[in-house]
Amino acid sequence: MTSLAQTLTFTRGPAMANRFMLAPLTNLQSHPDGTLSDDEIGWLVKRAEGGFATVMTAAAHVQAVGQGFPGQLGIFSDDHLPGLTRLAGLLRDRGAVSAVQLHHAGMRSPADLIGTAPVGPFADEATGTRALTTEEVERLRDDFIAAAVRAETAGFDGVEVHGAHGYVLAQFLDPAHNLREDRYGGSFENRTRLIREVIEGIRGATRADFQLGLRLSPERFDIVLDEAKAFAQDMMLGGQLDYLDMSLWDCFKQPEEEAHKGQPLISHFTALERGNTRLGVAGKIMSASKAQDCLDAGADFVLVGRGAILHHDFPRRAIADADFACIANPVTREHLKAEALGDAFVAYLSTWPGFVAEPVEA
Repeated sequence: MTSLAQTLTFTRGPAMANRFMLAPLTNLQSHPDGTLSDDEIGWLVKRAEGGFATVMTAAAHVQAVGQGFPGQLGIFSDDHLPGLTRLAGLLRDRGAVSAVQLHHAGMRSPADLIGTAPVGPFADEATGTRALTTEEVERLRDDFIAAAVRAETAGFDGVEVHGAHGYVLAQFLDPAHNLREDRYGGSFENRTRLIREVIEGIRGATRADFQLGLRLSPERFDIVLDEAKAFAQDMMLGGQLDYLDMSLWDCFKQPEEEAHKGQPLISHFTALERGNTRLGVAGKIMSASKAQDCLDAGADFVLVGRGAILHHDFPRRAIADADFACIANPVTREHLKAEALGDAFVAYLSTWPGFVAEPVEA
């Protein structure tokens, strides 16, 4: 039986000291120009100190027009390099493997935030999205690749490409709406082409031991489970990824599609052939036992999100105590600040129903 404390090696890049990776978490703490703030650096470094073997940044947008929310980390300009370089060094000093998640929100970019109409693989009247031209899709691909090179220059061990949660790369995967007539739409091969080209381009533009992951999500945003499984299988056997990060919403939920009910969602992916690619899973992992259940189900490692917000030392606690479980919500603002969350992050979490306790009025 694989234990949470076991090391995990990869084809490229450093090994993880245990089976815990910090999930990429929106925290709204970057400066308006996308540069890192002291609060965001402090939040991430604290997780390295708490035992996360790999610490991944929040989604970092690779084009200014791809910003998805205020206070988002940027990696579309060399102006972002000083902060990123500082963060990479601090994470290295604390023994953590470091990664930047590369992101573009596509049609989920608010027009009032980016100052122009959002762009995506297809036009969308509800959001005012304009369809990208073929040349713009190629530029998008090249900007993902350039952002990975920027992360390498800053000293990070690797990057994760965000192809999940209905953001731009996942929008290309959408079989119901991506009916483009160029090589990036229509067929399964065409809809997956952009992600494949991004992965291939990053692998070719970065050093031999640069670690490369991909995040995908099944269900929601018109993603079909059979296609999600087929693509996950292809990418794991392709030889270019070091790990696949499946964001499952809830690892042990039943699939939404009736034809696939009967086994938990996680098992649809742990059953796939993976070659030398490691498989990580995320989704409501809030205790040591749930994390162990994921490994027992066949995952190689787990990504912890909300649990890492509540406990910077989630890995250390989980490894030491098989009965460890997160503190119950709602939690106080003081608890979150003691866990190295800045004011902007706490304010954001206060919009999550039931997550932060409201102060008692005198």
